[in-house]
Amino acid sequence: MKREKNFVCKVCGYESPKWLGKCPVCESWDSFKEIEEKRNKYEEKGKVFKFTDVEPKEEKYFPTGISEFDRVLGGGIVEGGLYLLGGDPGIGKTTLLLEMAERLSEKGKNILFISAEESVEQLKLKSERIGIKGKNLWISQNSDIYLIKEELEDISPFLCIIDSIQTVYNPENPSSPGSVSQVRDVGSYFLKIAKSKNIVVFLIGHVTKTGEIAGPRTLEHMVDCVLYLEGEKKEGLRILRPFKNRFGSTEEIGLFEMTEKGLIEVKDPSNFFISDIKSPGISVFPMMEGKRVIMVEIQALINRTFFPVPKRESQGFDIRRLSMLLTVMEKYLNLPLYQYDVYINVAGGIKILETAGDLPLILSIYSSFKNIPLPEKFFSFGEIGLAGEIRVVKNCQKRIQEAKRLGFNKALIPEIPNLNHEFLKVKNITQAINYIFK
Repeated sequence: MKREKNFVCKVCGYESPKWLGKCPVCESWDSFKEIEEKRNKYEEKGKVFKFTDVEPKEEKYFPTGISEFDRVLGGGIVEGGLYLLGGDPGIGKTTLLLEMAERLSEKGKNILFISAEESVEQLKLKSERIGIKGKNLWISQNSDIYLIKEELEDISPFLCIIDSIQTVYNPENPSSPGSVSQVRDVGSYFLKIAKSKNIVVFLIGHVTKTGEIAGPRTLEHMVDCVLYLEGEKKEGLRILRPFKNRFGSTEEIGLFEMTEKGLIEVKDPSNFFISDIKSPGISVFPMMEGKRVIMVEIQALINRTFFPVPKRESQGFDIRRLSMLLTVMEKYLNLPLYQYDVYINVAGGIKILETAGDLPLILSIYSSFKNIPLPEKFFSFGEIGLAGEIRVVKNCQKRIQEAKRLGFNKALIPEIPNLNHEFLKVKNITQAINYIFK
């Protein structure tokens, strides 16, 4: 059977996927010899093998020491795993991985950090600011993938962090670093290294203006796990969200707060997002983020407009859905909202991506319009249809349990079949408004 070929320099041992006349490392001429790579036991049988002969390998998770990070990963990192972490510049990608490297370093694991963007001095200053000691942390500024491979062989690290994938390059590819072909080549190269040497590799990728990892998206099918670090730079909240995970679920999220000393885990997010302010236009909503419930605060401000066209501003809630809900309120509640400016804000910088936030949004708008605050320890959830009906949403029991844990004892919720609870059940928005305000 035909085997894969590779070439190695007889003088310095430099490996190349193709024959070269001159070695780029030791500059020796005509020193490359052909070698054959060994295949694993499945490859030895050929490209096709019997399904029943495959022996599944149970993945072993190694906890990073950061519980919110481990939650997203599915329990920890996996040896030989290739991970891709994306996010806007300055959002905290390097900080997060430095903190992970520090926790693993404290457990005696060797870490190699390829700092292809920042100088060693810059990285050291950042690390000291967030309390990184780096006992078993090694730093390199090489961008050449073949030189990085030599460093991996010398250090034999448990974890390798590439910061960033757009600055590392294959010298045999004539394209500039960061181009689609270079990103594809480098990604394939580190995939091979991760699997063959059983090294955990984290690739940091920048995000374009459209919110995609620059490349574009050429790496996502190669890697085992794709993570995005999201958040507003002006806000302290950071959300780590998985979009692909071969080792676990993609329904979990990790919450962090950016501080001067780095990223701090938010272990009780509900208390992080709600306040004790009792004012018209504020409602509390038990929102599902992945598999966990987070109590968030929806704020509304309604004010008579002085312009022909009223303003509609929304932070954290879909502006198009807001326009639809305002139209429903005008029709079924007889509110002249076309004469008023409407401003919506979800406190804490979090975004509501589910329709279960419709009912609390409508209640906060009506509360601000009438200048009457909602009851204390009150929450609500439910989807609003175009006929003004209130529809059942998913995970009702989880939402109620989290609200009760935090002491909320009053609520308006949809009629839920086969669910016993003491809260008021409503069928439409007219009924909901009459229960609360009349």
